[in-house]
Amino acid sequence: MSTTAAERAAMRRALDLAASPGLPLGPNPRVGCVIVDDHGETVAEGHHRGAGTPHAEADALARAGARARGATAVVTLEPCNHHGRTGPCARALVGAGVRRVVYAQSDPNPAAAGGATTLRTAGIEVESGLLTVESGLLNRAWTFGIEHGRPFVTWKFATTLDGRSAAPDGTSRWVSSPAARRDTHRLRGLCDVMLVGTNTVAVDDPLLTVRDERDRPLEHQPLRVVMGERDLDPRHRVFAQSSAGDAESLHLRTRDPQKALAELFDRGRRHVFLEGGPTLAAAFLRAGLVDEIVVYLAPMLLGAGRSAVADLGISTIAEALRPRVTDITVLEGDEPNVRLTLVPGED
Repeated sequence: MSTTAAERAAMRRALDLAASPGLPLGPNPRVGCVIVDDHGETVAEGHHRGAGTPHAEADALARAGARARGATAVVTLEPCNHHGRTGPCARALVGAGVRRVVYAQSDPNPAAAGGATTLRTAGIEVESGLLTVESGLLNRAWTFGIEHGRPFVTWKFATTLDGRSAAPDGTSRWVSSPAARRDTHRLRGLCDVMLVGTNTVAVDDPLLTVRDERDRPLEHQPLRVVMGERDLDPRHRVFAQSSAGDAESLHLRTRDPQKALAELFDRGRRHVFLEGGPTLAAAFLRAGLVDEIVVYLAPMLLGAGRSAVADLGISTIAEALRPRVTDITVLEGDEPNVRLTLVPGED
């Protein structure tokens, strides 16, 4: 049985609910649910608000009450089938007496999957695959973590036309334009870890918080992580809790990207925004642990200065890393920058 226009509209609304701003990111997926009646009218809506809170289906069912009986639940992710902090959503839907369930993405988590089977066994109509791509994009870091057992890594850097991230005297403010810096904060807000190396902290003393277009810190901040074995002055801004709202800090005393990602994954973190200098970037690239690259290209030339990435051990052009461009966007303003988004090339 195919989906109806009302169900497709409900799924788009459910995706919007799942993407509600201001919610904590990870370690759970972002999920939305809309319950509609046989006439396509909305009965109730719900979405997940973070670990320990009701799942989207439970939230919507609580709002629907008895009106859920005989209705259709439209959900962005296959209803879970396990007991965690909350009960299984598949059984909640059965208990509520819904007639039909339409979901977008199948649950890749083997511990929670199987909800569709439970629903069908109970005699409920189930339709899957509606707006799967959109749902997958919403939860790409979470899905990646389930499939790979580590966080998704986005490496961001700003560079001049000749590949310099800083001038010979070390100055780097500002290689990127105001529009690029605003866009960087937008991307930071999609991640749950900000990662830099000890040298970046020692030299630049960054705060590493996420701020909105009015320079106000967001309510939920990524974990600020410094990676490296060097001792650092605790007075650096990245460690100053009072000036950064709820932003927490962590010093990982390792130079091994795999160890760092393993510890962050164990802490429930699923998306790392790598903003470290050229040495840290090179370490992640050599280890094959960069999953996305975001480059802000400034229309300026320096001719000398710090490169955007350190030695990768490449001695000939045939060995060059060749990431694939997936998006090119011009960020307009007084100093236009070009944002390139790339993914690692096929081996």
